Amino acid sequence: MTTPSASLSATDLEEKLDEYLDPVLSSRRTATGLAAALAEFNRNQQEFVLRWIGIIAKTNAELAYQFAAQVPEGLRLMVPDDIESWIIQAMDTYDKMGLYPASAVFHEGTVYAARARTRVSGVSFEDVSGILEIFVRGLSGRPLKLEPGEQAYTDTSTLFLPSSIALLPNKDQNFCLYKAMTAHQWAQTWYGTFRLDLCEVFAGFPDQDRAARFFHALETVRLDARLSTDLPGLHRDMQQLRETLGEIAYPDTWQEQLRALRVPGASVQTTIDALHALYDDVLPAALCYQGTLQAGRVEQIMAQRLEREKEQFRAALARLLDEKGRRAEHAGLDGEPNTSTDRFRLEHTPDPDRPERSRYELTLDGQLVAPPQDVKAMMGSIIQDLGDIPDDYLVAAGDGGYRRDGEEKNPDDVWKGTYHEEGAFLYNEWDFRRQHYRKHWCVLREIDVHPLDSDFVARTRQKYAAPIASLRKTFEALRGEERLMKKQNNGDNIDFDALVEAYADMRHGMEMSERVLTKLHKLERNIAVMFMVDMSGSTKGWINDAEREALVLLCEALEVLGDRYAIYGFSGITRKRCELYRVKRFDEPYSDLVRARIAGIKPEDYTRMGVTIRHLTQLLNQVEARTKLLITLSDGKPDDYDGYRGDYGIEDTRQALIEAKRDGIHPFCITIDTEARDYLPHMYGTVNWTLIDDVRRLPLKVSEIYRRLTT
Repeated sequence: MTTPSASLSATDLEEKLDEYLDPVLSSRRTATGLAAALAEFNRNQQEFVLRWIGIIAKTNAELAYQFAAQVPEGLRLMVPDDIESWIIQAMDTYDKMGLYPASAVFHEGTVYAARARTRVSGVSFEDVSGILEIFVRGLSGRPLKLEPGEQAYTDTSTLFLPSSIALLPNKDQNFCLYKAMTAHQWAQTWYGTFRLDLCEVFAGFPDQDRAARFFHALETVRLDARLSTDLPGLHRDMQQLRETLGEIAYPDTWQEQLRALRVPGASVQTTIDALHALYDDVLPAALCYQGTLQAGRVEQIMAQRLEREKEQFRAALARLLDEKGRRAEHAGLDGEPNTSTDRFRLEHTPDPDRPERSRYELTLDGQLVAPPQDVKAMMGSIIQDLGDIPDDYLVAAGDGGYRRDGEEKNPDDVWKGTYHEEGAFLYNEWDFRRQHYRKHWCVLREIDVHPLDSDFVARTRQKYAAPIASLRKTFEALRGEERLMKKQNNGDNIDFDALVEAYADMRHGMEMSERVLTKLHKLERNIAVMFMVDMSGSTKGWINDAEREALVLLCEALEVLGDRYAIYGFSGITRKRCELYRVKRFDEPYSDLVRARIAGIKPEDYTRMGVTIRHLTQLLNQVEARTKLLITLSDGKPDDYDGYRGDYGIEDTRQALIEAKRDGIHPFCITIDTEARDYLPHMYGTVNWTLIDDVRRLPLKVSEIYRRLTT
C-alpha cells in the first residue's frame, strides 16, 4: 500500500495554473486566488483538477478558468465521476452553443450536484443511446434517429427520449424503461398512429388538449396490444414496469372500447371512434413509457417527407422505365415511350404470416418489377406513412428523368453563402482528451462524383489487358470454388482414410462408422464490401491515377466474382464540410455511368476519416450479408486543418473503426504511406493493414489483397 504524496503548495499550484491559463490571466485576474482555494484539497484531488484544467484549456482557456473558479465548491459536493460528467456537459454545451452558456453550466455546480445525487440509481441517455440505436435498428420500418429531449415523443423521423431517468429503484429497471419508451414511440410510427390528420380530429372537440390526451391514452392501449403480439418479451417487461410503479387499471366504463382496441385488426380509426365514445369519461394518468403526443410537429415533418419522397419515388419510376427501354433496344425491340401514366401498379397480396396485413409488389405493364433496395425502402416508408401508395405516386416523373423544381438545392452549392445543415448527416466525433464524444460535431453530405467523359477506363483496360484476363480467371475459380468434405454419411466417393479407421475400429470390436464417404461442397459467397477511397489533395498526380486504375481492375474482377460492392470517395475541409463522393452504390450496376465516375475521381481537400467511417458503417449496416468488409485506400494519416491531425485525428479514426467492428464489420487499410507503421497498427490492428511501397504496383496489388481477404 502506497502512502499518498503530500498536497501541492499554493505556490506550486499557482505555477501550474499560470501555465494552463496564461492566455486569460491579467493584472485583474490572477491564479493566486484559484491556487489558494485548491491548496486545501489532497494531492489526488489537486492533480485531478489540474489534469482537467489542462484538457479544457486546449478547447478554450476562458472556459478552463471558469471551471477552476467553480471546482472547489464542486469538490465539496460531488465525487470525481460526477465532476467529470459536469465537465463533459459544459464542454458539450460549448461545442453546441458557445462560451457563455458553457460557463453557466459551471456556475450551476450546486444544481448539478443535486441532480447527481438522484442519479445514483438512474441512467442517462448518453449511457444507453448506443444500445438503443442498435435496438431501434433491429425494429421494422424506416431508420429513426435518437435524440435527448425534455420528454419522450416522436416526430416520425426522430425518437426523442429524456436526458436521464431515475424513476425506478435500480439502473436495470431504468434502462428497461428507456427501452419501453423507445419501443412505444417506434410503435406510433409503425402501426399507423399518424395516418390520419390528428390536428383536424382534435379540432372537432371543445377542448383540443383534452382530446389529444384522451386519444393518446386510448392509442397506447392499441399499440400495447400490437406489441404484445409482435414483441411479447418486451411487452412483458413493459407490464412489469407498470406493476412496479403501481399504475392503476383503466376505468370500468372503458372496458368495451378496450376490447375493440385490442382486436388484431384495430386501426387508428378504432382509436378515434373510442375517443368519441369516452371523451366525457375519466382520463387516467399517463403510463410511465407513454410520453407525449406532438401532433403538430408530426404534421410538419410528415408533410416535408411525403413531398420529398413523392418526387424521389416518381423519379425512380422514370429510371425503371428508362432501363426497360434500354433493355428493349438491346434486344432489338421497339422501346415504348415512357410518358404513359398508367403503366405502374401496386399489387396487394395477403401476408400468409399475418392475415391482417398485406404484401405489396410493384408491376410495370402487368409484369413484376424488382426495384433496387433504396426504392424498396422508399416504398416501405411511404406505405408506413399512408398505409398504401396513392395512384399519383405511381406516375413516372417527367419524360424518363428527374423532375426538378426551382426550389431544389444543388448538392454542389449547399456550402455556398451562409452555412446550414439542411439535408446533411450529423455525426459525433471522439475527443480522446475528454474521453468523450463531441455531439453532432461533423456535418457530412453525399455528393455524386462528376462523371468524366474520357477514355480513361478503356486505356486502363488496354494497359492491363493481360493482368485483367488473369484476374478474371482467378476470380472465376473463386466463384466456383468447391471444398472436399470428408467423413460424410452420403457422398460421391469413398473416403479411404475414414474407411481404414472404421475397419480398424470394427476389428477391435467397436461399431463400424457410417461416415466413410466424401462429398464436394460448393462454397456460397455472401459478402458485401465497401471501398473507401482517399480523395484528399495529397493524392494529386500519379497517386490519383493509380487509385483509379486499381478501381477499374477491381471492378472488372468483381463483376466476374459476383460479390456485392460499393465505392465511395471522401474528402472535405473542416468538420462542417465533410464530403462523401458516391462512385458506385451497392444496388447500382457497373455501368458506363460508374466507369465515368471512376474516371472523374480527382483530388479535393483534406482527410477527415472518422466521420466517413461512421457513415459508411451505417450504409453497410443496411446490407444483409454474412461477411462485411470496409477496405480503405489511402496515402496518409487522418488530417484536417482545423486541428484534426496528430493524435486527435488518429484516435477519432481508431474509435470509429472500433464502432464498425462492434457492428460486425471487418476494416482493412491499403496504404502507400511509408510512415504507416507509426500509426496504422494502432488504428487498424497489427494484421488489418498493408503497405504498398511502390505506387505503380497499387492497381495489381489491390485485387490480389481482395482475393486474399475474401477466401
